[in-house]
Amino acid sequence: MSRAATNLQIDSARLWGSIHETAQFGGTAKGGVRRLTLSSEDKQVRDWFRKACENAGLEVHVDALGSQFGLRKGRDMSKLPVGIGSHLDTQPTGGKYDGILGTLGALEVIRTLNDAGIETEAPICIVNWTNEEGSRFAPAMMASAAYVGDFTTDDILSRKDIDGTTVGQALDSIGYRGDKPVGFQKLGCFVELHIEQGPILEAEGKTIGVVDSGQGVLWYDGKISGFESHAGSTPMPLRRDALATLSEIVLAMEAIAKKHGPNAVGTIGEAVIANPSRNVIPGEIAFTMDCRSADGAVMDALDRDLRTAIAEIAARRKVDVKIDLVWRKPPTHFDPKLIAAVENAAKTLGYSSRRITSGAGHDACNLNTIMPAAMVFVPCKDGISHNELEDATQGDCAAGTNVLMHTVLAIAGVAS
Repeated sequence: MSRAATNLQIDSARLWGSIHETAQFGGTAKGGVRRLTLSSEDKQVRDWFRKACENAGLEVHVDALGSQFGLRKGRDMSKLPVGIGSHLDTQPTGGKYDGILGTLGALEVIRTLNDAGIETEAPICIVNWTNEEGSRFAPAMMASAAYVGDFTTDDILSRKDIDGTTVGQALDSIGYRGDKPVGFQKLGCFVELHIEQGPILEAEGKTIGVVDSGQGVLWYDGKISGFESHAGSTPMPLRRDALATLSEIVLAMEAIAKKHGPNAVGTIGEAVIANPSRNVIPGEIAFTMDCRSADGAVMDALDRDLRTAIAEIAARRKVDVKIDLVWRKPPTHFDPKLIAAVENAAKTLGYSSRRITSGAGHDACNLNTIMPAAMVFVPCKDGISHNELEDATQGDCAAGTNVLMHTVLAIAGVAS
């Protein structure tokens, strides 16, 4: 690698400006971002991103699920591109960095290489994956899951949000149902930059997390069917209370996750009482469950113990509880050579680092099933994410993007 490439640094101020400029699309009063996938706010940021990619000289295409691909040509176009990027959608009460850093960091890598006049041997492709968050449509990371063949395009297009709008209808409403089939843009590997979304790097004073694995995920949809009856005239022993049942399930999940700890977590993040009333015993509740572990055997144990506990609770309370496993994502073990490339880039640049497991799911985890993949983490304040208080420093964002760039240069090669 030339001395110019070895010493290359991204433009920290430009990256920081891009992050805060795009935060206006769905910006909230508390300083966060509400930019649900395929919403009008998502269209705004997608339009911004497309224009920025085109201004950087990239060839931009959109696939049938709305994922955006920006290709920078390499000297040897017979080589598969090095993929970089993340997502631009957020949680309902999201922040300015989750996903956004990885996508805009990828753009900054391209801009920096352009400014320096550096041509790579292999092409580079930056990607904005549709619906990584999964907050509007399930499953999360749906576009990258379809890309690797876990779902068909038609299956994903038919998925509905809580209002009954399908993915296909939402894509059409913002004009982002692309003309390219899912999987049209082949990638040789993928490297994703992201905030940690946890407290470890900040607590240990490390700048870079070299992600070597990711937790597996179990997602369930649940429904409790009890019996509505009068709150004043129904004796306690005769009640078939759906909400009381759910409260037991919540505590059972907590106990089971703790039993299988420290490498297990469980969350019930949604619960909706059908036709709620102050003086009616709840008769029907829909709820969701999210369980995670980096150990496949622990995931199996979580599933088994949860089903056993729920069956016991339902029988004792004389209610019907149905749980449907709607998504199972096995644990991820990233590519050793790419992990080493990230680690070497951090070391060469003088950043402190540590190996780390991702507690959250990411598009890179899906892509790792069909190609080499890796991730770069940077700290976020107090480990907070999926919250408007989500925060990261300009210095850490720049450091992570520098590591991303030098990892890409090591993989793609610098044309002589």
